[in-house]
Amino acid sequence: MSTASPTRSRGRRSTRPSGDERESAILNTLERMLDERPFGEISVDDLAKGAGLSRPTFYFYFPSKEAVLARLFARMIAATDPAAVQSPDPAAATDPEQVCRDGIFAFFEALRPHRGVAVAGLTAMAANAELRDLWSQFMTAWIDHTTGFIEAERARGAAPVTIGARDLATALNLMNERVVFAAQGNQEPTLPEDAALTAVAHVWAMSIYGTGAGI
Repeated sequence: MSTASPTRSRGRRSTRPSGDERESAILNTLERMLDERPFGEISVDDLAKGAGLSRPTFYFYFPSKEAVLARLFARMIAATDPAAVQSPDPAAATDPEQVCRDGIFAFFEALRPHRGVAVAGLTAMAANAELRDLWSQFMTAWIDHTTGFIEAERARGAAPVTIGARDLATALNLMNERVVFAAQGNQEPTLPEDAALTAVAHVWAMSIYGTGAGI
């Protein structure tokens, strides 16, 4: 009797993807598709097929395509949190506008790999409470970060004390939200990304430092 059969059987045995791998496949499929078409044009069947899974298997991991988007949106927010973004040291700079430009550019760069997710999340936010809550937390974190920055610049005498630091930080970040995502989402009217960055940095420098240095 041949003894080769068990060996061949073991050699043919394939490794089934783990639950984490299947979940990641679904997330990666949606992120890839969002770079190609709007969220509304993507179906659960598209996601399941793209991840190499059946429709019932998809529902084992996510209750809806909106839940997949929310997970991706949360992941994007974690990657662009102020604590995760490398910002320049303002004390080492001499050009206020460049300080603002570098800080905003760091945010742009962190967001760039997730552009499709950002646009889809902001578009779907009006009808999705989870996305709204995530975005509110994100904006609050950046407002807190900017408030601390303005207060520190005022404390070291680099910026004049004008309106409340938090009020100013809130207005500047809400401006960023509108200008940046109009550019990211190719809305009209809008500005090319580099022009948007320059314009926003100019407004920040004028608002915080009361100067147009470098212009």
